[in-house]
Amino acid sequence: MSAWGLLQLVISTAIFLAAASVAKAWALAPSSGRLVLTLALYTIGNLVMLRLIRDFGMGVALSLSAVIQLVAVNIVAFAWFGERIDAVQGSGIAFAILAVTLVSLGPYLTGR
Repeated sequence: MSAWGLLQLVISTAIFLAAASVAKAWALAPSSGRLVLTLALYTIGNLVMLRLIRDFGMGVALSLSAVIQLVAVNIVAFAWFGERIDAVQGSGIAFAILAVTLVSLGPYLTGR
């Protein structure tokens, strides 16, 4: 992945994190402004993802984005919003990260 592609991935992740944070804020205190901002941020994030899909392929772009967002969103949920999970949920998140990582790296590890 090129430096430009990596930058786009970082930008889309930041936008999706902002969207998820605003969505959580909306869930805690609903307002029309928060809803509109959430929808706008998700739309912008998806427009960036469309560029990444075109440049790097759907599988690579969406898999990388999924892993990065999974980790980043959980960090924000735990650190910023104080959410807690039990051991089973934590194991599920860890397995999800492992699964998406294996799917993403599989072709590179097997030489396909």
